[in-house]
Amino acid sequence: MSRGKIAAIGGLLGLGALAAISGYVYLHRRPVTLRGAVLRQDRDPNRQVPLANVQIAAINNLGTSSATSDSSGYFTLTLPKGLRRRQPLKLQFRRKDYQPLDMSDFVSDKIYLAHMVPVAQEPQIETSHPAVGVSNARVRYSVSATTEADIGSAVKAFQVKNVVNLPCNKKPPCSPDNKWKAAIDSMFLDAGEGNQFTNPRVSCIAGPCPFSKIEREELSQDRRRFTVTVRNWSDTTTFLLEAEVVHPMVSNLVRESYPVIFGRTLNFSLPPAAEGPSIQAEIDGEAIVFPLGPSLFLRWADCHAATERDLSKTYRCELKPGYQFR
Repeated sequence: MSRGKIAAIGGLLGLGALAAISGYVYLHRRPVTLRGAVLRQDRDPNRQVPLANVQIAAINNLGTSSATSDSSGYFTLTLPKGLRRRQPLKLQFRRKDYQPLDMSDFVSDKIYLAHMVPVAQEPQIETSHPAVGVSNARVRYSVSATTEADIGSAVKAFQVKNVVNLPCNKKPPCSPDNKWKAAIDSMFLDAGEGNQFTNPRVSCIAGPCPFSKIEREELSQDRRRFTVTVRNWSDTTTFLLEAEVVHPMVSNLVRESYPVIFGRTLNFSLPPAAEGPSIQAEIDGEAIVFPLGPSLFLRWADCHAATERDLSKTYRCELKPGYQFR
């Protein structure tokens, strides 16, 4: 083997080694992201509700990373550069009304689940200050619905006048084959202010219909105006425009649903079109309607909402201390 070939092979091996080293360094210097969820500690899986607004910290000798769980309890933590997999770290979880949680673990791509214990598993009912009872909870919301009142129908006839067998002589309008002289005319129907057309249609009812063509049928975006354009290259033809007229009316329909309660947590979901959600409940026997509002504030519960892929919303409300479901 010549010296040139040996040198070339050596150069290739050197480049391969350099690429391998660069890849190794990149993988080990690239930040590592931890993913997990925070849940309420309970033996019953139905009562292991996700915890939002948990302050989470990952502590290592290279530094500290922090994050906050969302409404589904989900969190991501991006660790400092240089912290590699299988290295030890400590995870801290903090939230009001829950006992502090410290977890010693290792850096990995696994799912990290943290179960936090409430400060008081179930509030004790004191004889002097009994817990306020919450019962008969129902969810109320409204959806917009459009209904149509039948007004009647609209009908209009119009003629497209022309004389048969007149040569076009390249003076438009002409027949589709440019042989005969043609006429083009348009007509429209108007449903009137606030009204709309349904099932608009046009038809030829008199004259040599086979020698005519409907060039355009157009219903306006607001469905109020229906326009038709006709080309005729024979004798006069008569067309008929027809449509049903309706008056659209928008109304709000109030609907109710019943939440599911596990332990101290009330759960429900609403469709994408739901508006103005509120919770009607009996507080110590008195029926009260509590609008949720944008801040999801209830005097007797802490609520969180999550928007799903189909734009529906899932709500979770956990009782505040001093209240209990009955």
